[in-house]
Amino acid sequence: MPTSDSKLASLEQAARDAARNAWCPYSRFPVGAALLAVDGRIFTGCNVENASYGLTICAERNAFGQAIAAGCREFESLLVFTATPQPTAPCGACRQVIIEFAPDIEIISLCDGPDKIRVSIGDLLPLSFGPHNLS
Repeated sequence: MPTSDSKLASLEQAARDAARNAWCPYSRFPVGAALLAVDGRIFTGCNVENASYGLTICAERNAFGQAIAAGCREFESLLVFTATPQPTAPCGACRQVIIEFAPDIEIISLCDGPDKIRVSIGDLLPLSFGPHNLS
């Protein structure tokens, strides 16, 4: 089910706010994510880089970590904001984490420009490996 316009506005503001807190001295690519739980709570995350690049955490995984730590397990949508002319979809690692916790979630990517990406995680990660493979 697509996210309503009123929820979308709240998610966008939360993701933009989170992007302002990004720690990205190496890439200079701030990302903010806002994760909407089925119960209406919004969990945010920003990218947090590290000089040892492999230790960097993306905004999307950060938001899921916040939600899981709060005991939340059911999600409706994830909005990703980048301060770029074109929207940016979640990276491969984030897609794998998203499919783990929210195999039916809607992903919305927004930017400073007019374009947007609005797809399901299944569209972004077809034929995925996940918990369903381990049954």
